[in-house]
Amino acid sequence: MKNIAFTLVMMPPQTPVRREWAARVAAEDVGIRVLQPETVEEAMRDIVEAEAAFGVMPPEVLEKAQRLRWLQAPQIAPPAGFYHPALVEHPVVVTNQREIFNDHIGAHIMGFVLAFARGFHYLWPQQVRHEYKQPPKDTGMVHLPEATALILGVGGIGAEAARLCHAFGMTVIGVDGRREDMPEGVAEMHKPERLDELLPRADFVIMTIPHTPATEGLMDRDRLRRMHKDAFLINIGRGMTVKLDDLVAALHAGEIAGAALDVFEIEPLLADHPLWDAPNVIITPHTAGFGPYLDDRRLDILLDNCRRFAKGAELRNIVDKTSWF
Repeated sequence: MKNIAFTLVMMPPQTPVRREWAARVAAEDVGIRVLQPETVEEAMRDIVEAEAAFGVMPPEVLEKAQRLRWLQAPQIAPPAGFYHPALVEHPVVVTNQREIFNDHIGAHIMGFVLAFARGFHYLWPQQVRHEYKQPPKDTGMVHLPEATALILGVGGIGAEAARLCHAFGMTVIGVDGRREDMPEGVAEMHKPERLDELLPRADFVIMTIPHTPATEGLMDRDRLRRMHKDAFLINIGRGMTVKLDDLVAALHAGEIAGAALDVFEIEPLLADHPLWDAPNVIITPHTAGFGPYLDDRRLDILLDNCRRFAKGAELRNIVDKTSWF
């Protein structure tokens, strides 16, 4: 019989995928006792002696924990309220699921860039109207080898976007509060404090940043006006970082050339929201991360961290709880 290294609570709800993951974790050679409470009340009981947990940890459950040292978040950016004050103040180490979407979201970003660069935002509406009409020659296009991409957030997703933009000949400027090195394809790296002076240089402003107290409403009317009138805004990070009413106003005023968004302040985006009818907008319904192998990658992170935790090694993807990422 295996010696028990630690107890892991899989927080409710228990889905078929979580049950499968629980079985995989329990089968690890390091000796992990896995508990699967069906309700919050059962979780309050099970968490008392547990050293680790997976999922969302509400305050009433956390209050019962006596030995909890590690919480694996179920997503890169968990639902609103995940980082509640009690969790931030608690000594528990939180890890997340970053790095699993880099290739999928990088391709989605490049799809937006290429759509704008080749004028599809003009041509798609013509298709809907059954209009076969060429624009004046060489108009409505962006020559990417002469274009600059400003990427806000150069983590895994931002770094992949930088690599792809550079492959198309673009000059890439990165803005990141943590990163000190220069990822492949990035010509310059700057701190967020320099954002306002960098915005006028960009042909594409690409936002991959998470929603945090510091980034909420970051792209407002004032910053949109700092972009030049032929520039495009792309947001695949979190919807709360862009003020949609300000964006709609800027688009109608011609203050920027267009916008592509996969995330929104309120989701789903309401059917009568004015963004739908704003000029030169591409909307995708929070699908940038879609692609194969995601559950396999999530499980790999969970298993890797379980092995590390059992050995007392440093965990993967540790979160700064005060910043929520």
